[in-house]
Amino acid sequence: MTEPQPGGRRVVLASNNAKKLAELRRILEPLVPGIEVLGLADFPAYDEPAETEPTFEGNALIKARAALAETGLPSLADDSGLCVDALNGMPGVLSARWSGVARSAGGDAANNALLLSQLGDVPQERRTARFRAAVALCVPGGGEIVEHGEMAGRILAAERGGGGFGYDPLFAADGYEVSTAELPAEEKDRISHRGKALAAIAPAVVEALGD
Repeated sequence: MTEPQPGGRRVVLASNNAKKLAELRRILEPLVPGIEVLGLADFPAYDEPAETEPTFEGNALIKARAALAETGLPSLADDSGLCVDALNGMPGVLSARWSGVARSAGGDAANNALLLSQLGDVPQERRTARFRAAVALCVPGGGEIVEHGEMAGRILAAERGGGGFGYDPLFAADGYEVSTAELPAEEKDRISHRGKALAAIAPAVVEALGD
């Protein structure tokens, strides 16, 4: 753990997920030159609040508010998930814990296996879905903003590719024959739900840092 000090051009990403944090840093840093992006592992551990809201926006705000309260720095948090039309928009906000297994204990694999079984008899033309993300920024003094992003596509019949995380190996974005786990990182960032939401919120981050 580093010992970051308050102030400067620092912003906190309220996540302990190493793969998500790397993706968020990769997207955000070119949009806000000179920024220092810190994760929760850069600070003393605290009890993270439960994600109890029924919307991505509500859960993103829960996480960003907690990170601001603990660090005193402008804090970003995202909440995102996969919404499958044939499952009435589920798993949605439950995406990370759809199978009831924690990510650290193999949750991604369990979630993907469960999703495939649930769609086993659904024909390809009805396997439409979309990734949705909400990114919240909370700043000292009480300012809050939320931006949204979406990536539409379909669920594949089997996992493909070793990149990304979560449901990426099962998802092909509209206009692509490969899964998002097979895309180069820069291409995925350009079309992804998180990439779009972060691009939309970047001007607010610049303003929060005083530029």
